[in-house]
Amino acid sequence: MKQEDRGIISLYDFKKSTVKIGYTGMVLVIVAVAVTMIYPFLNTFFGSLKTREEFFTFPPTFFPKHWIWQNYDDAFHAFDLPLFTFLKNTLFIYLGNTVFSLLFLGLAAFALSHLHIPLKRWVTLFFFSTLLIPPASYIVPNFLNLKSLGLINTYWAFWLPAAANAYYMLLLKNFFDGIHKEILEAARIDGASEFKSFLTIAVPLSTPIIGTLLMLSFSTTWNDFYWPNIVMTEKSMYPIATGIYRYVVYQNSVIPWSVRFAVLTMAMLPPVVFFLIFQKFIIRGLSVSSVKG
Repeated sequence: MKQEDRGIISLYDFKKSTVKIGYTGMVLVIVAVAVTMIYPFLNTFFGSLKTREEFFTFPPTFFPKHWIWQNYDDAFHAFDLPLFTFLKNTLFIYLGNTVFSLLFLGLAAFALSHLHIPLKRWVTLFFFSTLLIPPASYIVPNFLNLKSLGLINTYWAFWLPAAANAYYMLLLKNFFDGIHKEILEAARIDGASEFKSFLTIAVPLSTPIIGTLLMLSFSTTWNDFYWPNIVMTEKSMYPIATGIYRYVVYQNSVIPWSVRFAVLTMAMLPPVVFFLIFQKFIIRGLSVSSVKG
């Protein structure tokens, strides 16, 4: 078979007018969707390079006449915005969430998949039934529990709830269910403990789902502003989303719109880069029926 004949649509299929029309329509739809998704990013970026006057000109212009890179320098130095502090807090929260999620949820999911636990099905059903509870209904109880423990305005207000994420546990358990039990039985015969089997067998085989969880956790941590706005009371503890919400985009802010867009542009870059790095794990991680081992 020739290289050009390999694919969903071969050269022979392209000779049919109906196939050409359908293919052209599909390409146009994809281009329209791509433009719709990319436009907000480009508009924010180009808006961050405009002058104050050009930003409010009518009719508005898409490309700036003069590229004012000074707006990015002003975002760091002109308005007392501790962006590096916000970034540091966000990274600490993310690293803690990742460690607690993978360690505690990973061990729990592994136990439910491969260990003999009394009433295993009922325990699993109990954990997964929490997915049906609206998140807004347990915000106040979580806050009161953390306040009684003296954990308000600390990173533990994020790390502890991250260790009880039933959705991440569901993804991990479904992936661990696909690991052949014969591999773990062989490890037990060789004298490996359950914890060693988890670290040396389950974790290496679960790279796709771990990559997916890393990306989902980063996206959640980076974009979350509501919960941090409740449990963080000091400016020095705000993550990036809460800091931007309180000091950049609120209606009484004195920061020029072009500088605001510069801050928003810088805030958009890390999730995009993180997604490009881990995008290959999305399909592999969520396709839990794939063969492993």
